[in-house]
Amino acid sequence: MILEVAVLDVKPGLEQEFERNFAKAQAIIASMKGYVSHQLQHCIEKPSRYILLVNWETLVDHEQGFRQSAEYQEWKALLHHFYEPFPTVEHYEPVYS
Repeated sequence: MILEVAVLDVKPGLEQEFERNFAKAQAIIASMKGYVSHQLQHCIEKPSRYILLVNWETLVDHEQGFRQSAEYQEWKALLHHFYEPFPTVEHYEPVYS
């Protein structure tokens, strides 16, 4: 399993709208092949920061299956305009099982 980690800095004042849009967008990602689970967490110290954690079966499921899909275009339209700066996404694999 692969863990996708994205730190999302939302433009100040748009947090509520971002959360509403994410509530819609999460159904998109959850429908994708290879999707396992996700969490969106809100930062206590920095109110405009979130972290998105998505478990995928494989890296290919995320990088090619999701990111190269029509569904990703819908995800992008719902969420990408909220970010400043644009998030860096990293992938992690288990050290111990």
